[in-house]
Amino acid sequence: MTQDTSSNTLAAAPLPLVSGDWELDPLHSAVNFTIRHLGIAKVRGRFTDVEAGLHVGGTLDDVRVTARVALASLDTGNSDRDAHTRSADLLDVEKRPTMTFRSSHVAGTGDDWTMEGDLTIGDVTRPVRFAVEFGGVVDSPVDGRRHAGFEATGEIRRSDFGMDFGAGFLGDVVKIQLDMQFIEPQGQVG
Repeated sequence: MTQDTSSNTLAAAPLPLVSGDWELDPLHSAVNFTIRHLGIAKVRGRFTDVEAGLHVGGTLDDVRVTARVALASLDTGNSDRDAHTRSADLLDVEKRPTMTFRSSHVAGTGDDWTMEGDLTIGDVTRPVRFAVEFGGVVDSPVDGRRHAGFEATGEIRRSDFGMDFGAGFLGDVVKIQLDMQFIEPQGQVG
């Protein structure tokens, strides 16, 4: 019987990013979401107060992604809807001020990756999985530093986090799209 070592080999393979702590470029990053309204249309929004970090080690096993989103920074383009969404009926930002994510596993090759981790909203933590597209690494003409780009998509269920209000009006599934740029650690050479 032979042992499949492909996942072990991949985890030990060198990464296309230098080791260290990559900082988020907040001007070129976004956390967006989509939810169904009345089952017939989509409402889109974003969160404007986001912190994230990317730690790259020598292998995939050493990669860690963390993020913190201030739920009160929700913006759907409609102030009345935003105020209601922040209220105790939905997000309840007094009780659930932040949403945090901590990766537990990253896998993939080339441009296509997956990232699994734990998403916490208030006092509820659930596992989530994101499909990740690696956009590449370039030298920025603006700041002269190397930037890496990623797009991650996934979905969660509101009910998994205790947010059942509006069933029939609002869908249970929330689709999430992350567009992130991270900046290479100072003093590193790609």
